[in-house]
Parts: sequence; C-alpha cells; structure tokens
Amino acid sequence: MRILLSAQGDNKESLVDQRFGRAAYYVIYDDQTNEYSSVENQGKLENSGAGVKASQFVLEQGVDCVITGSLGPKSFMIIQDAGLKGYKNFEGTVEEIIEAFKNNKLVELTNAGAEQKLRGRR
Repeated sequence: MRILLSAQGDNKESLVDQRFGRAAYYVIYDDQTNEYSSVENQGKLENSGAGVKASQFVLEQGVDCVITGSLGPKSFMIIQDAGLKGYKNFEGTVEEIIEAFKNNKLVELTNAGAEQKLRGRR
C-alpha cells in the first residue's frame, strides 16, 4: 500500500501539515518496502486551484490513500471519485501518523472540509 501524507518537510521526521492543497510537501510511504519518498508541492502558491492540482498529482502517484487535515470540496470529490480514501491526521510527525494509521487510530474523512483561499499563506 502506498500512502500519501501532507507534510511540512520532506522526510519521515517532518511534522504533518493540516493543509492539503497548500501543504509544503507530500511524503509517500510504501508499506511493502518500508520506504519514504517526498516531493515538494508545486501548487502551494497558486492563486486558485491548489487543491485540484494537488488531487491530480495524488492520482498520478498511484497511491492507495491520503492522510491530511482536511480535503476541500473539489479535492474531496476528485479523491473520492478515484476510489481513494482520505484519513484525518493529527499533530505529529509523518512517522507517528503512519504508525497511527497502521494501528487503525485515524478517522476516515467522510465529508469535505471548507474551501480555503489563503494563496500560500498560513
């Protein structure tokens, strides 16, 4: 299983990011190899459409699920329509959130969150 997490940094010790479309990085964990990879979010400073761009990126990565703070309405629809599940993270590192996921301690995102227009600002 390949799991994508929104993160503030580019490795397993990085804190997770509650934002999806405007997260600084995406860290992907592969439970078959126990390896982490990361990529900087190229859409984080977009004036609009950051969530849609992020959702399209997620689909291109061939991941099985997404762990983030919230998915806006458009992102939620894209992720859901692709058959992927989203899970809500909490404060902690990427590695801690993966452990929580493995232990079934994360809640599935069943509703879209509010759309945010922060243009890259926190």
